[in-house]
Amino acid sequence: MIKNIAVLGSGTMGHGIAEAFAMYGYEVNLYDTDEARLHSAKKEIEEELTLLAEEDFITIQTIQPILDRIILSTDLKQAVADRDYVIEAVPEILKLKQDLFKQLDEYCPEHTILASNTSSLPLNEMMALVSDERKQRMMVSHWYNPGHLMPLVELSCFGNMPESIFIQVEQMYASIKKQTVKVLKDVPGLVANRIQQGVAREAFSIIELGIAAPEDVDKALKFGPAFRYATTGQLEVADFGGLDIWCIVGDNLLKVIDNSQSANNLLRQKVAEGKLGTKSGEGFFKYDEAEIPVIKKEFMKKLIHQLKASEYYI
Repeated sequence: MIKNIAVLGSGTMGHGIAEAFAMYGYEVNLYDTDEARLHSAKKEIEEELTLLAEEDFITIQTIQPILDRIILSTDLKQAVADRDYVIEAVPEILKLKQDLFKQLDEYCPEHTILASNTSSLPLNEMMALVSDERKQRMMVSHWYNPGHLMPLVELSCFGNMPESIFIQVEQMYASIKKQTVKVLKDVPGLVANRIQQGVAREAFSIIELGIAAPEDVDKALKFGPAFRYATTGQLEVADFGGLDIWCIVGDNLLKVIDNSQSANNLLRQKVAEGKLGTKSGEGFFKYDEAEIPVIKKEFMKKLIHQLKASEYYI
């Protein structure tokens, strides 16, 4: 049974993963090489928990106990020495992850399950330097950002891990109210990111071609397909609409929509101009620097409301 967790990396994904586990009673060691970053992450977690309390998702009284369950560490060996499950969320650099997993193989107990939050690096390559025994206890466990709010976690099932261990991990994620997807092939992007990129490719193309303005593209998505996607999957939507209709529409549309094999030129141009979105004050939309914290808070509040509503449909 998985009880003790370690999260390696306290950045955007790592701190959210640690927060999610701690919210549901798990003791979490949060490791980073940068002590200042660790303390900053703890402050971010407290702010996020406070917002959850303001939105009645948790009570104010639970915030301190949750924070107390997250132990900060800059000592890797100490952070993982007694852990049952260790997940890394360090930068997407293959050599870095290979070396890290080699260390973890040495430092962790034999029973420890090792996981990577990657959605782009192959599992076989990441575990190249670990023992054959440990390879049976390694997997991809890909979270969606922000980790403490998004319910999805994609779990690799590539044939290296016994079913009994995989089930333990599934049960652990169920205990923190995550919805898990079993990914059967080691492909870049796994499942959700591949679907998301397909949608994004056409959205960017529509703007580039002048078919609609950015605000209308987002409106079409939010109040059209995405309105259904909040509660209904694509395959269920297709069944309800009729597969014959979907087949006809596919024949008519797929030959005329974007099929590019690289990032959209408009997107690339904005990156070159330094228009990166909220982080720079302008992307497809402009953002007043003073308003960005408020905008981000409202974004999180919408996700909290959606998370609360989604429990009805699970």
